[in-house]
Amino acid sequence: MDYQYEKARRIVTEKKKFYKGLSSYLVMCVFFVVLNMVTFSGSWWFMWPMMGWGIAILIKYFQLFGLPGSEQLGSADWEEREMQKELARMRRVEESVSHAPEEDQLELREIRPQRKGWRDDELV
Repeated sequence: MDYQYEKARRIVTEKKKFYKGLSSYLVMCVFFVVLNMVTFSGSWWFMWPMMGWGIAILIKYFQLFGLPGSEQLGSADWEEREMQKELARMRRVEESVSHAPEEDQLELREIRPQRKGWRDDELV
């Protein structure tokens, strides 16, 4: 039990560091933009330090939290849940079509060809 507690504590500490790093990144991004605007000399350089630091933040995010949605795909019953959702959606669509008032249903009519001086064998 002590091992799990220590592991959880380390993870929480790492997440806390991540959030502090993310907040300092956002503050520095604003600082770089303002500094670039004040000292503008024809080029927008603020994006380069933001991009490098942002990639590092993104890598740390994936290390801590993983790829978003990947844990769902790995679960054993994910496919079954998705099948049930899809079947329920198909039933709802089928019921809405069968219970629709007659004026809402599509009426198909025979379309007569309008002849304008050509033969049927000329049509492509």
